[in-house]
Amino acid sequence: MCWLLGWYAANGRLYPGMSSYGGSSSTATTRWLEMCPATQIWNNDLTISLLHSADMRPYNWSYTQFSQFNQDDSLLLASGVFLGPHNSSSGEIAVISLDSFALLSRVRNKPYDVFGCWLTETSLISGNLHRIGDITSCSVLWLNNAFQDVESENVNVVKRLFKIQNLNASTIRTVMVADCSRFDSPDLLLDASDQAGLPCRVFDLGGDTEEEATDPGLHTSGSDHVKKGLRRVFDSVLDGHGQLSDCALETKVAELLAQGHTKPPECNDTDTRNKYLIFTTGCLTYSPHQIGIKQILPHQMTTAGPVLGEGRGSDAFFDALDHVIDVHGHIIGMGLSPDNRYLYVNSRAWPPGSVVADPMQPPPIAEEIDLLVFDLKTMREVKRALRAHRAYTPNDECFFIFLDVSRDFVASGAEDRHGYIWDRHYNICLAKLRHEDVVNSVAFSPQEQELLLTASDDATIKAWRSPRIVRVLQAPRPRPRPRPRPFFSWFASHRR
Repeated sequence: MCWLLGWYAANGRLYPGMSSYGGSSSTATTRWLEMCPATQIWNNDLTISLLHSADMRPYNWSYTQFSQFNQDDSLLLASGVFLGPHNSSSGEIAVISLDSFALLSRVRNKPYDVFGCWLTETSLISGNLHRIGDITSCSVLWLNNAFQDVESENVNVVKRLFKIQNLNASTIRTVMVADCSRFDSPDLLLDASDQAGLPCRVFDLGGDTEEEATDPGLHTSGSDHVKKGLRRVFDSVLDGHGQLSDCALETKVAELLAQGHTKPPECNDTDTRNKYLIFTTGCLTYSPHQIGIKQILPHQMTTAGPVLGEGRGSDAFFDALDHVIDVHGHIIGMGLSPDNRYLYVNSRAWPPGSVVADPMQPPPIAEEIDLLVFDLKTMREVKRALRAHRAYTPNDECFFIFLDVSRDFVASGAEDRHGYIWDRHYNICLAKLRHEDVVNSVAFSPQEQELLLTASDDATIKAWRSPRIVRVLQAPRPRPRPRPRPFFSWFASHRR
């Protein structure tokens, strides 16, 4: 299938994550968000028109970067970056009513590239980062009520969801939620069983090292085990046997301290009401090279109940991940299929066999972007990687390039001045959509998959329709046939 261009030029510079769709109702097809210093909502009918605009600069926003409609399209989540020093990582999430376009609430978000996402129709997830050492930190993920004027004393405005340790300067970013209840109606025609001869990777469970994975006392060993481990490390260093750098020593100590203070995953795999929290992370370097998956159980999907982790044991400082995927490269984009079963990942690979010796010096990354596909039900990598698009920014400046998935197509931006469309089922690149600069973001209409929006640093938003849709829209409509007059009316008019 080919695609035909129809385009619309927008004013102002566009930024990564400029447009994003969410929700599933019919109204979701008529709106998108332009990400500049103002929040703008557009109508994408044949005649494109502006529905709403809100200037976010009075709230100290430098620019907006991401948006998502809730499931019933009544609320819009808009994520922005604060003005500040170059090394600042602070941002904010705004919730806007789509009935009145009123700003309902604002939530702090750090780092800003956590982006934020909806968990339910009225609650959203944000992040906060706490430094523990030079290269060690912890990320706290918060569940926030979209409406801040909660009257009941049994419902909180905000509640801590998870607290996760970060090693080697890594942080949690790019959170999204997959709904497990939708897995039983997959929309992928060719699944893993059709490609049994292809090599595939299985997700690692739990720990990051072989030592952790095989240690039966990882989560229950207590303070004695931790003390013995620390004593061995320090004795080795003092005796001159251990050649550990400052960074390596800090990481080892942090790992040992967390062993007795990490809450293991709760076993509840059979409940179809569960959801998966998915995010990028790492264990070797600040470059996001892993995908973390954490189950969210039904009782955790509400702000009712204890506040700030009350009820948690005093020894359980951190939460363990349920699954970890290591892509051995820099992750620059993620997106879910409409049934939420398949996770699509844009990754720029590290050289084969590369080893990270310094967490502040990640390996170089490839210019070719691999679009990987993972099945969240079987926890396996499926299908061949989709390839065609490229990126050129080095790993220390690499930014997020959004992708989107419809029932039959996958689309992604790229730094080679094109957007790309693939057939999901046969891995065929269908079209290259030309821009004059980097294409940061793409979004399918959730109701009409043959309509795609692309956003670029060339300061344009372009709407692309397939030739079939164009032919349908341009086809002359048949004239309505005259309605026959009722027999009794005709008979009565001729009796005179």
